[in-house]
Amino acid sequence: MPRTLRLSFAIVAAVSLAAALLYTSFLGSAEARQPSQMASAEVGKSYQLTGRVVKGSVKRDGEILRFRVEDRDGGSSIAVAYSGQVPDPFREGREVIVTVHKPAESAAADEFTGKPDSLITKCPSKFDDGTEDPSKMEWRDSSNRVVDVE
Repeated sequence: MPRTLRLSFAIVAAVSLAAALLYTSFLGSAEARQPSQMASAEVGKSYQLTGRVVKGSVKRDGEILRFRVEDRDGGSSIAVAYSGQVPDPFREGREVIVTVHKPAESAAADEFTGKPDSLITKCPSKFDDGTEDPSKMEWRDSSNRVVDVE
């Protein structure tokens, strides 16, 4: 096989792999939705839910953690039944992102099931004096690693 043919083949293969990587990267990303945007959620389809954990809503039911997530500005909220690791900074009033889906049958019309080990929590900075923009806080997963959610 001549050298130019091998080089051409290698370039085509590299470009094809790069295109496939970009395609899967953008295909897998989804915009996070707040509870008020989940009314039209389809059964079985996965969504990234973001919002604040409602105070007084966190309850353990065996291995299942049940809590409600409300819009950042308050108002609408939905119930989440989550199993898996829970990040240490998870608390009532904290912002979270969790991958959820609407089950075919659920006890409550607004209850969603959380994908195991998908819960991440937005952590307030220990150096925050309350004057900084809250959108610049860190997000941490169940292993307490900083996660980029942009």
